[in-house]
Amino acid sequence: MAGHSKWANIKRKKAAQDTRRGQAFTKIVRQITVAVKEGGPDPESNLKLRLAIDKAKAINMPNDNIERSISRGIGGLDGDNYEEIIYEGYGPCGVAILLEVVTDNRNRTASEIRHRLSKAGGNLGETGCVAWIFEQKGLLVIEQNDAIDEDEVMMIALEAGAEDVETEEDVLKIITEPTRFPEVKTAFVEAGYTEFLIDEVSRIPKNSVIVSAEDEEKIEELIDVLEELDDVQQVYTNYESSD
Repeated sequence: MAGHSKWANIKRKKAAQDTRRGQAFTKIVRQITVAVKEGGPDPESNLKLRLAIDKAKAINMPNDNIERSISRGIGGLDGDNYEEIIYEGYGPCGVAILLEVVTDNRNRTASEIRHRLSKAGGNLGETGCVAWIFEQKGLLVIEQNDAIDEDEVMMIALEAGAEDVETEEDVLKIITEPTRFPEVKTAFVEAGYTEFLIDEVSRIPKNSVIVSAEDEEKIEELIDVLEELDDVQQVYTNYESSD
């Protein structure tokens, strides 16, 4: 998810993701497989696996698919040898681009990403060129409306161990350490909060680049073409619109 403040675009992106449900299944299968290889098949002790399974359930992936993905991760089924890689680079206006990738062919993936960045006026960078801009945090985003009690949200968040609650535009952002994210989300669900614009361990930019509405459109188009790649799990940027 792009790391900027245009929360209206999040709704548009989620709608687009729903239309690419099959692709979403493919990406989450890879996430589960890699998580099992790295940390074992028990979601109670493997946070990455637990989060991946939560994502799978959120898009109604059948349990059989989840179990097969776990089996593939522990070697119970033949499958591709996936690995996680971080790619970094720049988009239009010097906007930082960080991609979380799961691939079985890093040369192919790097070539595809490089091509898309170059076509949009950006470029693939060296390792570490933009990673320092982003902090990994658990993130819950709740849309504000008349039924939302901001003081209650603050109380639930802090009692559950969240780091902070921020008000931005028409949303509330609950920020946590990655390891605390499942507990904080559970606390909100148990309190009756079940609709989130974002509920994931994300990478939040520490600083932003302000861009025009015209350049924002170019960046959003770049994000879309990058997310179309099956290998690309997440795309993060650090832009904010001048609007």
